[in-house]
Amino acid sequence: MKNQYFGDINDYKKYGLIRQLSGFGDIQTTICWMLTPDDQRPDGHRIHYLLEPETWRGFDPVVFNHLHKYVIERKHRAVSSLEEGSVLPNCRFYSEIIQDDACQRSGYLLRFLEFARNSDLVFFDPDNGMEVRSVSLGRRNSSKYLYFSEVQKAFSMGHSLLVYQHLPPLPREPFIQNLVYKLKACTNTNRIYLYKTQFVVFFLIAQLAHDKLFTKANDMVTEVWSNQIEPFVIT
Repeated sequence: MKNQYFGDINDYKKYGLIRQLSGFGDIQTTICWMLTPDDQRPDGHRIHYLLEPETWRGFDPVVFNHLHKYVIERKHRAVSSLEEGSVLPNCRFYSEIIQDDACQRSGYLLRFLEFARNSDLVFFDPDNGMEVRSVSLGRRNSSKYLYFSEVQKAFSMGHSLLVYQHLPPLPREPFIQNLVYKLKACTNTNRIYLYKTQFVVFFLIAQLAHDKLFTKANDMVTEVWSNQIEPFVIT
């Protein structure tokens, strides 16, 4: 995650989804921002929806109003503004900058998992998503990815995991299916929840103890977000 992305259309759907999956604070949630420094790229420019409240506010007025206040009115784009508000109740936020260096990355994960202890749901928010073959852990730009070994470690601690994944242009279905296969393999899980949006997919790897909650939340996501967030269950 980069602060320059804060408040774009992906963020709106992201925070709305987390609110639904957490039962609006019924379970303890921790967000690992996987924060990286801003750069000069134009990413995060999709904020025009905030100027169309009649179209967009109804999906989640609490999130919409918060993002409009900070992004449009105050022109302040930083995850800290979400941490200071009450948009995500019963939620903790881990804001340490993540590095490419493998040793520093290992320490980062250990510190985060200690910070997230006793959380039911953990959300990982990497710049790009899951690891790619061309960027091994510790190499340049590896901070933009979450690695399967890290998913395995976090899941073994008893957390259900929600993971952000940016979608490539085409073809998307084989790409998603490949990641589902690998996530199942590294967590020894038989079922993965998917939440598809126009530009992003979210993977939810649920602990058995939380499965009933997420099944119920799926119905709410479909009802509230209609075709903006589409839930699927892959078994």
